[in-house]
Amino acid sequence: MGEGKRVLLIEDEPNIIEAVRFILSRDGWVVDTHSDGATAMAAVARRMPDVIILDAMLPNRSGFEILRDLREQPDTADLPVLMLTARGQAKDRERAEEAGVSHYMTKPFSNAEVLERVRALSAG
Repeated sequence: MGEGKRVLLIEDEPNIIEAVRFILSRDGWVVDTHSDGATAMAAVARRMPDVIILDAMLPNRSGFEILRDLREQPDTADLPVLMLTARGQAKDRERAEEAGVSHYMTKPFSNAEVLERVRALSAG
């Protein structure tokens, strides 16, 4: 499962980057990372991943704005996006859902949960 599939992790917290990279790489995923909101769309266009893991709070541009952009572009409109947020407020979840998130997960999360969700998203 996940063999040769690519995940783009757009996240700026080093400990989360390491944890997610570890759990997914071990499962056979190719994990690319990007940490700046301003250039996230360019990173997506360059890599065209199978799944995106997107942090809600990024330097220079929010994950909500990036998600909205992804959904507006024809080539990324259907790309599975797992959004991570440290804030579990209902309004954040609503914003993510309005912007077209595939799945929403609050931090802290378990590694197993991330792996299971990424597998499910890539399977469609």
